[in-house]
Amino acid sequence: MTSNNAQDEKGVATSARSSSRRVILLALLIGLAAGVLTVALVNIIPNAPSVGQTTGKAAIGGPFTLTDGAGRHVTEKDFAGKPMLVFFGFTHCPDVCPAGLQVMAAALDQLGDKAAGMTPIFITVDPERDTPEVVDKYVKSFHPAIVGLSGTPDEVAGAIRAYRVYAKKQPADASSGQYSVDHSTFMYVMDAKGEYVTHFTHMTDADEIAKRMSEVIGTSVRPAQL
Repeated sequence: MTSNNAQDEKGVATSARSSSRRVILLALLIGLAAGVLTVALVNIIPNAPSVGQTTGKAAIGGPFTLTDGAGRHVTEKDFAGKPMLVFFGFTHCPDVCPAGLQVMAAALDQLGDKAAGMTPIFITVDPERDTPEVVDKYVKSFHPAIVGLSGTPDEVAGAIRAYRVYAKKQPADASSGQYSVDHSTFMYVMDAKGEYVTHFTHMTDADEIAKRMSEVIGTSVRPAQL
């Protein structure tokens, strides 16, 4: 019996070692497969940024056709040559949009004369209620330099897509019949060529916005011809 027990214990130990080797081998194979997959992805997407790095340009901005408060049809080309600060929202917005426009207005005031070197723009995400005239009157109550834009639902949807903005109409309130629009709250800084530079939120300090816009305006000013 003692001999049989010893053999059984030896068999269990051998089996355990064999299982352990199999687990280690499986772990090595999984690690190897992960390494191969990583190399493959890097080769497939050579421009993919590493953690903490940014490469290339963000796909934000592009062609749009909208209408200003004077009834003029405008495109992104009408604003070329000056940096833009672009903010999306709607006039019935209870807090985020007014807060963002107040910050934008404060930044413009801090820029002083330099503000003439940029174009602040507010584009509605609610064209059903926000006509060009309504948007223009709304933004001018915050600052006379802000350009308000609206358009047909299709035109506004095109601008929303171009700037990768999230906007979703919420069901109307049963008691009031009023609806709201959930939307992203970024202010996009676009350079004089209409290319994305950076962005702010509606809670960004006006000092920070003014400082960054001053830098962008400075890089867009052409030296005087000799």
